[in-house]
Amino acid sequence: MDITLTKSQIQQAVQDAYNECKDIKGGANANYIPYLANIDSNLFGISVTLLDGTVINVGDTEYKFGIESVSKVLTAILVLKQYGAQAVLEKIGADATGLPFNSIFAILLENDHPSTPLVNAGAITACSMVAPKGDSWGKWEAIINNIASLCGSPAQVIDELYKSESETNFNNRSIAWLLKNYNRIYDDVDMSLDLYTRQCSVGITSHQLSVCAGTIANGGVNPVTKENVFERELAPKITTLISSVGFYQNTGDWMYTSGIPAKSGVGGGVLGVYPGVMGIAAFAPPLDGAGNSVKAQAAVKSVMKKLGLGVFNGDCVKVES
Repeated sequence: MDITLTKSQIQQAVQDAYNECKDIKGGANANYIPYLANIDSNLFGISVTLLDGTVINVGDTEYKFGIESVSKVLTAILVLKQYGAQAVLEKIGADATGLPFNSIFAILLENDHPSTPLVNAGAITACSMVAPKGDSWGKWEAIINNIASLCGSPAQVIDELYKSESETNFNNRSIAWLLKNYNRIYDDVDMSLDLYTRQCSVGITSHQLSVCAGTIANGGVNPVTKENVFERELAPKITTLISSVGFYQNTGDWMYTSGIPAKSGVGGGVLGVYPGVMGIAAFAPPLDGAGNSVKAQAAVKSVMKKLGLGVFNGDCVKVES
């Protein structure tokens, strides 16, 4: 079935979703990271980036929040660029754990690899893989420049969040050294963990996240800047990873009810990719028990429902002016 949407229809769907979801209650800010616990829980924004570079924003879409686990997608793209899809599969993997994002038990179950770059263990391994090896500053330059290219604008670490994360990342320290025990850290352990902590502390807006999602949906070409950020052949790989583990142990339910691959972060952000059509992002701090934004989930689902979209529907979707 062919579906033709206009920009005005999409704009209206985003506005209606915002109005519908803005008063949703439930969930709570992440409290194990002090900085996140103190963010205004009423902040809420929805952004959509179309493949012609049009960005639709409603709500608090320029507020910079902690990117947190959504950063795993961006650094996964970086190591895919640097090493190729097969090497990432061999060194990290592409399987969902079916367990929480910070699970140590998952590593013990699958000690031959960390399973996927979109959980904490695999993301720390990905940071250890980033070239140039042994060069903390060079690695960080590669990570932050990749984020800027994907989002189409500069990004910076929120220093207070980085400090807060560094002081409370006890579980991740255990993960990093357990990975070392299984020879799945490919550079200095403390450096790799610090890089992971730092990337999670980057400040991002829903506007920027939607551009990043649009870049993935556009086969690696940033819709706004027109920069070819990564090769088209990698786009299905990253979208597959998002589809399999974007909401951790709740990913199956998410795909079943939303129809769009998406990745969440405990900072309250959600990044969704509709290949060949658009990128979408939403932000609201209160989380459910699995660490996913209650309101952002509802907003993305609402937009999809209002537009009649779903990646498994088999529809050919076109967007016109």
